[in-house]
Amino acid sequence: MKTISCMNIDQELLYAFGAENKTYKRGELVFKEGDHALYYFQIAEGKVKLNNYNEEGKEFIQNILGKNQSFGDSLLFLDKAYPTDATALTSLEIIRITKDNFLKLLEKKPDVSLTMNACLSQRLYYKILMTQYMAYQNPVFRLKGLMEYLKSYSENDCQFGFPIELTRQQIANLTGLRVETVIRTLKKMEKDKTIKIENRRILF
Repeated sequence: MKTISCMNIDQELLYAFGAENKTYKRGELVFKEGDHALYYFQIAEGKVKLNNYNEEGKEFIQNILGKNQSFGDSLLFLDKAYPTDATALTSLEIIRITKDNFLKLLEKKPDVSLTMNACLSQRLYYKILMTQYMAYQNPVFRLKGLMEYLKSYSENDCQFGFPIELTRQQIANLTGLRVETVIRTLKKMEKDKTIKIENRRILF
């Protein structure tokens, strides 16, 4: 069964409801933890990470998203502040539309609303699965859970067809493991044919 990829609304439809383009340099914040949700964001080019820090300053990455993927949309339906920062990992171009106009779009286009409901439901499902995997002490389960979660945002469900576009350090930050443990575990997963590694690129 084909999965529902992260929400990707036709750009012309977004512009028809008042969307605008915004560009960010690498390292710039799109929004910060504690900000109120005011926009729907869709990535036109580049990558963004959703991250936060604990009281000791250690970074925890919640997700990394790329072209045609959206973020922050679930907060548009809640009167809550963002629980993470959104930081440009590369030069970044984003299409954004105000919350009010976005809700009008969903009202006028019920097919988009239904797709969004399915997308948000899938994200929640895989987030729960990843949380379960993170409870395991076995690092293989943690890495596999992370990869399954990331792959859920893609339409590519072929074995070894999904590239994990993360550094070893980013994987460590996402899973709470040490970099050395991540490197050792990836080698084991490659040996067990759970993943393929080509020129240091991880394929799941």
